[in-house]
Amino acid sequence: MTSYTYLKTTLLGDLLLVANPTHLIGIYFADREHAPTPQSDWKLNPKHPVLQQAGTEIQEYMKGTRTEFSVPLHYAGTDFQHEVWRQIALIPFGETITYTELANRAGSPSAVRAAGAATGKNPLSIIVPCHRVAGKDGALRGFAGGLDRKKHLLQVEMDQIKFKLTPRHATAVPG
Repeated sequence: MTSYTYLKTTLLGDLLLVANPTHLIGIYFADREHAPTPQSDWKLNPKHPVLQQAGTEIQEYMKGTRTEFSVPLHYAGTDFQHEVWRQIALIPFGETITYTELANRAGSPSAVRAAGAATGKNPLSIIVPCHRVAGKDGALRGFAGGLDRKKHLLQVEMDQIKFKLTPRHATAVPG
């Protein structure tokens, strides 16, 4: 049985979280055309353990206290899409790569547009961080949640990196 819930976030708006009995299978920006409409055989279940774990981890990420996710994931797609999504998942926190580099990493250097299309069909946005993929000139390009959300997600990561690099306490040494 497919279960779903909505996660309210201040920066990103409402997220539609979808799970099968054991895995998270979708994260969608609820107000966007890419978000599926809950089906009649889906159950609204905010207490589903996988949905609760996903919600907690996403909120921690948004607060800057989480850089990796551990919720179990499952996604349906072609072999090529799976490879693109696997490569996206390997992009380090706070870093970006180009669609060209993504196609190279996925083993299909001439399939830049196909890598971009697969990125756009990523069903697990945020956790499979397609917001970390940029155009060859470094400019932000398409994102299912919109470019403003892509900027917010990258800013969350940049702020966390700056926080880790900044000394937390200055210690005065008596002279």
